[in-house]
Amino acid sequence: MTSNRGQSAKERIYSAEGQDLRLFIVAGEHSGDALGAKLMTALNERRRGRVRYVGVGGTQMAEQGLVSQFPIEDVAVMGVGAILARLPKIMSRVYGTVAAAVAADPDALVIIDSPEFTHPIARRVRQRRPEIPIIDYVSPSVWAWRPGRARKMRDYVDHVLALLPFEPAAHLRLGGPPCTYVGHPLIERLAWIAALDTAPLAQRLALPPDATLLVVLPGSRPSEVGRLMKPFGEALTKLIERGRKFEVIIPVVESVRGLIERHLPAWPKQPYLVTGEEDKFRAFKLARAALAASGTVTLELALAGTPMVVAYKVGAPTAAIVRPLITATSAVLANLVLDEKAFPELIQEYCTPANLASALTPILDEGPARAKQLAALARIPQRMQLPRGTPSEAAADVVLYYAEKGRGWPHPELLGRDG
Repeated sequence: MTSNRGQSAKERIYSAEGQDLRLFIVAGEHSGDALGAKLMTALNERRRGRVRYVGVGGTQMAEQGLVSQFPIEDVAVMGVGAILARLPKIMSRVYGTVAAAVAADPDALVIIDSPEFTHPIARRVRQRRPEIPIIDYVSPSVWAWRPGRARKMRDYVDHVLALLPFEPAAHLRLGGPPCTYVGHPLIERLAWIAALDTAPLAQRLALPPDATLLVVLPGSRPSEVGRLMKPFGEALTKLIERGRKFEVIIPVVESVRGLIERHLPAWPKQPYLVTGEEDKFRAFKLARAALAASGTVTLELALAGTPMVVAYKVGAPTAAIVRPLITATSAVLANLVLDEKAFPELIQEYCTPANLASALTPILDEGPARAKQLAALARIPQRMQLPRGTPSEAAADVVLYYAEKGRGWPHPELLGRDG
């Protein structure tokens, strides 16, 4: 297949309609692999399968046609310590991926999340092949910390595909690249969540019909679990001391199950442990309230309609370094989507058993605090919905626009914008 570099815009569009597109897609972890697979499904539908893929991804992207340069496990590491330990191999994979992307002569490069891995690739590809459009699927959290990253991204990213509705305005404010809200993958599950029957879980756990259920979510990473299990357990003790009667469910991921179980003997009440997406969302729907670590789970709880208290702790040295860099008005994604502090957040030194119990008490009872949270929860799906289609379809439309037209044509919804 011949290259279409140097063609006019009209010739490129004609060529794109008659030939296979070549896309180089890079995902650096398993969540990005899932996102990339959905994007590829939408691209294949729109192009009737006439897309060729190379890049880096996992099993889900491979099922959609990606030929990966190496196993995604080579770079799918989390945490500063893990990254530093494998830095030579990761940098070798960065340089190798850049060389492969340049050699592939793609119609567009799509990087998916994992900015520590994908952005060095994008910068180097831009230097060597400045005519290749580069689309960043999942914005770095420039609205939360290190906002200067947004302006720097303009040098090597043509368009950002945002998962959160407030991110386009943040990039505009910070001088970042053009940015389009394409929707969070969770909104594709709204109908599924609404239709999910909670009875199988209630029956399996033999929950009394009148039981008050509290769902506790101490995180999915060992560092989170290690810091939150003790104050979360002590908060339950405070509630029991105040005469509260309730049952507890913890949805667990296998990678931290052992760590969670090691903390449970000190808890005043032994929780039910459940696994899997269906039982997790069943627990959310059954729960009177949730006590959760800050993260994407707050959006999951919001879409399930579960009132919540959110907490988070990091080590003292990390807090001293990171806190001055944080610019976000909230650490809770559900609050940021609403642009209001609807859900209590107890961060760092405020994450104490007494504070957690006091924040939970009013949302366990009928009253103004619970009613206010329920009203806020009802607004979140509307804030996150797209006018039409799915997130993967919206993302595919932007990718195809740049792949078919090239870098010289700003996306239609951005006409008139400075950038």
